Amino acid sequence: MARRRIALGLLLLGLAAVLQGSWIFCKAAFAQVLLRRAWAEARAGAQARPWPWADTWPVARLLSPARGVDLIVLEGATGSSIAFGPGHIQGSAPPGAPGNVALAGHRDTHFRFLQQLQPGEALWLELPNGAVRRYEVQSESVVDERDTRLLEAPGSWLTLVTCYPFDAAIPGGPLRYVVRARPARG
Repeated sequence: MARRRIALGLLLLGLAAVLQGSWIFCKAAFAQVLLRRAWAEARAGAQARPWPWADTWPVARLLSPARGVDLIVLEGATGSSIAFGPGHIQGSAPPGAPGNVALAGHRDTHFRFLQQLQPGEALWLELPNGAVRRYEVQSESVVDERDTRLLEAPGSWLTLVTCYPFDAAIPGGPLRYVVRARPARG
């Protein structure tokens, strides 16, 4: 009888660990469904919040055709917003405006694909009005989290930022992986 209780306890403990470990992935996937609804409203001209208590709203749609990535971008890159999707870094150019549009996302969910991007690959940024800005990946680099030079660089850029290394056991850390893309010609 004691062995059965111990086995049941271990089984429940293992199930709890699996559920806890998959929570962030499930939350991120489900949030994108709600964000797509809010994006449809944003396309119709509303500043739609994906759920009533949200402190963010969709401002763009990021696509990587070669990687099959299609993400709704939220306003603000706070911890509470990027848990649900990539976020626009306040202080950078708004999506669609001239300048450096900077987006942040988690390395283990939405921005995991950044490690596979290659120079020359296309990235698209769709705006609520339906316009699409096309970019071409120029470079990838690893920088210290305090180094903001790439965010302040002059010119038109799409800058994508996530934590580094991608497979670190401990989240956060002092390094950031940065992908820079220029507007595509033609």
